[in-house]
Amino acid sequence: MSVLPIATVGDPVLRERAQEVAPEELRSPGVQRLIDDLIETRRAAGGAGLAANQVSVTRRIAVVEVDEHTRYAYKPRVPLTVIVNPVIQPLSRERLLINEGCLSVPDLRGDVERLVAVRVHYVDRGGNPRELDAHGLTAGTFQHEVDHLDGVLFLDRVKDPRSFSTWEQFARHHEQAFLRRIAPYAAPSAGAG
Repeated sequence: MSVLPIATVGDPVLRERAQEVAPEELRSPGVQRLIDDLIETRRAAGGAGLAANQVSVTRRIAVVEVDEHTRYAYKPRVPLTVIVNPVIQPLSRERLLINEGCLSVPDLRGDVERLVAVRVHYVDRGGNPRELDAHGLTAGTFQHEVDHLDGVLFLDRVKDPRSFSTWEQFARHHEQAFLRRIAPYAAPSAGAG
């Protein structure tokens, strides 16, 4: 496994829609190695997830994992989940304003409106069809990663640019209010089916 360089905002690869992965491609040693590298890179960077185009590979593969090593201590834990060719299905119309950051947008955060409840249809790394229901902050994490695969950055979804802040300024001036507001949405919520 290798830790790969993460593309940052301005790199055109982040604006490309990633291509679906065919079953035979998914089984290939190269794609399985890419998945291992995505996992290793996400863990080294401390993010909640990482999409393949963030490491300059335009395939519809992302990993989500929230553990004690992520930089989002307030997020519910999510076991390692590899999502291939994911599709998001809304489970409700309710939305939540989440202050997000991104490994591809260093040291910047902003408020993004996300669906509170979604079902994620995907194929796992073994080629098995799966689905999981996610709620609250976890639903936001999966939506963020699928956005990456569609060439969309969280910056595109920020409606009020006054919500942009560095991580330091967020911690200093906004974090406590944010944590109080999202507390009901921070409970564990993702379940694979």
